[in-house]
Amino acid sequence: MIHTPETYMAREEEYGAHNYHPLPVVLERGEGIYLWDVEGKRYFDFLSAYSAVNQGHCHPKIIQAMIEQAKKLTLTSRAFYNDVLGEFEEYITKLLGYDKVLPMNTGAEGDETALKLCRKWAYTVKGIPENQAKIIVCDGNFHGRTITIVSMSSDPDSYGGFGPFTPGFIKIPYNDINALTKALETPNVAGFLVEPIQGEAGVFVPDDGYLKKAYDLCKFKNVLFIADEVQTGLCRTGQMLACDHEGVRPDILILGKALSGGVLPVSAVLADNEIMLTIKPGEHGSTFGGNPVAAKVAIAALQVLKDEKLAENAARLGDMFRKEIKNIKSERIELVRGKGLLNAIVVKPMNGKTAWDICLALKENGLLAKPTHEHIIRFAPPLVINEQQLREAVAIIAKTIERM
Repeated sequence: MIHTPETYMAREEEYGAHNYHPLPVVLERGEGIYLWDVEGKRYFDFLSAYSAVNQGHCHPKIIQAMIEQAKKLTLTSRAFYNDVLGEFEEYITKLLGYDKVLPMNTGAEGDETALKLCRKWAYTVKGIPENQAKIIVCDGNFHGRTITIVSMSSDPDSYGGFGPFTPGFIKIPYNDINALTKALETPNVAGFLVEPIQGEAGVFVPDDGYLKKAYDLCKFKNVLFIADEVQTGLCRTGQMLACDHEGVRPDILILGKALSGGVLPVSAVLADNEIMLTIKPGEHGSTFGGNPVAAKVAIAALQVLKDEKLAENAARLGDMFRKEIKNIKSERIELVRGKGLLNAIVVKPMNGKTAWDICLALKENGLLAKPTHEHIIRFAPPLVINEQQLREAVAIIAKTIERM
């Protein structure tokens, strides 16, 4: 059988669920900031698998760590100890300054873990009556796609047709301290779950000081500040964590995506003993969470972030990217926003062309990006990109938009 891009796409269409709408490109290889399709065409990757490959595609140190461990031991489950998990737990807790870590696999599992931790703490430490704990969340949030997580979503595409929903959430506007202040007056509030920057919503960056004010309000009310840094964490915004920009240390920190450098699913929830030790044996876990391969891969992925100073690179080149994009002469660009190398442009639909059409044109010109909603394009290249590569990519973006 002769394979063409069309045959690969047709096979997915026939045998796979239709729960994604991919850009029509079939990829077979990645290295650093580049991807190649099955016909050999090279692209700049400006999505980074939704910020999972901050360290670049197939980083040799991460791949080597995976291969070496995979040859020895891949999975024991948590029914037994293994010789690798403790090494990872010590590494990440000391790196990020927490007493304990609970390893899981996906970002959604990380968020679910944080919700359970928050509720358990509410009942056993804060003294909220059983089954009465409330958690404040923000409109426009994206924390995953489980039933409980979509229960707190304000996006009809996420929750429509999936009820009945999990109770116990208070939804407030994002980046609104007054709304948070009011919500915190509600009886039995246990936690506030927030993305430091809302990625899927379109890279909404809150006002300076918002996170610090929110954290201080939570402390005053004895409410846990829970940061979902699955997409914003691990150097993406120019600091190890996006919360670091305002000196905020979350009570519960959720990490995922780039925790493995895009090699396999690894997520982690970090908290201090008062919170983490409220969950006892048998009350939460995962067969694959904290498996030996994941542990070795995560250590390597974190070490690469440090060794290659990827936070500093993201901060410097992010400033350059936004400046260059703002210089593009086009009425189509309404707004440029972001922090570090997590950025987005808001585009004006013109001549029947939307953000999707711009992404199709970018693909033809050698750069891969994806719309979020119909009028926003997110740009998030691997953090290993250098200045020359960034300027080449910006030139492609400028040429594409100006010619449309």
